[in-house]
Parts: sequence; C-alpha cells; structure tokens
Amino acid sequence: MTEEWFELGADDVHVAREREKARALRKTAWWQRRVQRGICGYCGKMVPPRSLTMDHLVPVARGGRSARGNVVAACKECNNRKKLMTPAEQLLMKPVDPPSED
Repeated sequence: MTEEWFELGADDVHVAREREKARALRKTAWWQRRVQRGICGYCGKMVPPRSLTMDHLVPVARGGRSARGNVVAACKECNNRKKLMTPAEQLLMKPVDPPSED
C-alpha cells in the first residue's frame, strides 16, 4: 500500500491575489460602514474604529477568500488570538462547561 501525502501549504499566487482583493475591499463604503460601528466581530466589544482590523474568518493562507462573507472587523486581541484557525477550530478551542447535576 502506498502512502499519499498532500501538501496543504499556502499557494503564493492565491495569497497575493486575495490580499490585493482585501486591499480593494477595505476601500469600499461597505467596509468603512462596518468599521465605523466600532464592534469587534468576534468578542462583540465596542472599540475605537481605528483599532479594528480586517480579519478573514477562513484565513487566506488556508484557502480563504477576500469576500464580504469571509471578513469581519476584529479588535487586536481577538485577531491575535485567532491566528490561522478556522471557525471550526475556534469552536474546538472553547472550554466546555461540565453538565450540571440538577
């Protein structure tokens, strides 16, 4: 039986293309309105609009796209905590409360 190995590294052409799309998306009125709300897309806290950054839910380096449905305005703390995790991986990282014995 032969072993098959798939390299899932980032495609440099894809990353460059999507980063260019993200730059264009940041200039749109839609994104400016999203940032002006001042609400982090992850923690929901109110932060100064200048503190918000564009974050991809599915990271570009993991195959994500720069589209409205894949970007959120995120505060620095949430953006740093997320790193290259996908939404499913973020859910797995949340602590689980033990069931109550009622």
